[in-house]
Amino acid sequence: MAVKRVVLMRPGETDWNKLGRFQGWVAIPLNEHGRLQAKRLANYVRHIGLRALYTSDLRRAAETAAILEPRLHYAPTLEPRLRERNVGIWQGLTRDEIQAWYPDEYEHLVEDREDFRVPDGESRDDVRQRVVAAFNDILAQDKGETVGVISHTTTIHTLLNELIPGAHADTLSVSNTSVTTIVREDDRWKLVTSNDLMHLEGLETKISPEIGEEQ
Repeated sequence: MAVKRVVLMRPGETDWNKLGRFQGWVAIPLNEHGRLQAKRLANYVRHIGLRALYTSDLRRAAETAAILEPRLHYAPTLEPRLRERNVGIWQGLTRDEIQAWYPDEYEHLVEDREDFRVPDGESRDDVRQRVVAAFNDILAQDKGETVGVISHTTTIHTLLNELIPGAHADTLSVSNTSVTTIVREDDRWKLVTSNDLMHLEGLETKISPEIGEEQ
């Protein structure tokens, strides 16, 4: 039984999301609003037939997965390769602070978006290599037709761009606890839904652009 559908989800809100601070690998917990978002997401996922759930091991993602777990009746699998981009010395800073304090480095980022490596951090290409490897391993485990993945903005964008050439995934919004679904048809992946927020029933959610993108 090959995996035919993958449901990509972003963690719930944190206080740093509210402040516009880039979190990277920092262990920021969900805030109260983020936990409420995750509870709404949990009510949604119990109806979609997930046979396995893989999650980034960053705290905000693992906490989201833990809220989903009672509805799934099995333990999520922690997968470090699903982490957000490590933004190194820029972790905890806002976009304006990065541009003001590191203007030369930020200019290099804009000029070489794929290969520029943030000091003490990663490039987008680094993210692509690890998330694609993780995705292929998830497929190889073959837990069922539909599996879930909890990951982050840059990681989701990068994976979609790799799986679906021409999808221009960087233009897709990825809000807190949003659902983006891809299906496999004839060994090709197709985007079915992106940034689905129906489960939130109007509950506020935030979009976190990648570094180097416009707000």
